[in-house]
Amino acid sequence: MGENKELKTKLGKDGKAISPILNEDVINYLIDIDGTITEDVPNEEPERMLTCIPFPDALEILNKWYDEGQIITFFTSRTEEHRAYTETWLKKHGFKYHGLLMNKPRGGNYHWIDNHLVKATRFNGKFTDLITVKKDIKVFDD
Repeated sequence: MGENKELKTKLGKDGKAISPILNEDVINYLIDIDGTITEDVPNEEPERMLTCIPFPDALEILNKWYDEGQIITFFTSRTEEHRAYTETWLKKHGFKYHGLLMNKPRGGNYHWIDNHLVKATRFNGKFTDLITVKKDIKVFDD
């Protein structure tokens, strides 16, 4: 796995330290595994976790982003009991990444609330370079 990017110290309006941030040119990608970079394998069929094949476009694009200096972290609904299978599979297929977060809640319909800027990209069957489009989003009322 690659190195973590250096974080910049950030201070609040009161001069106290707050959570650090990455440089603007570095993107922290959180990427699902099942149904996103390979076929959709449920936790109830762990034997398939070692035999599924990655989507070629996913491997190509994610490794390109990694090589460009972006941070790649897999965030999966697989449980800790499936970590060894998952790490073995990622290594076998040559995925470059910085981190692996297990136990994402199952069922989808995610709504992420954070004090940092969050951008969401819904996977729709193929990895390509990303483009910018304008869409309506939900925000908290001022």
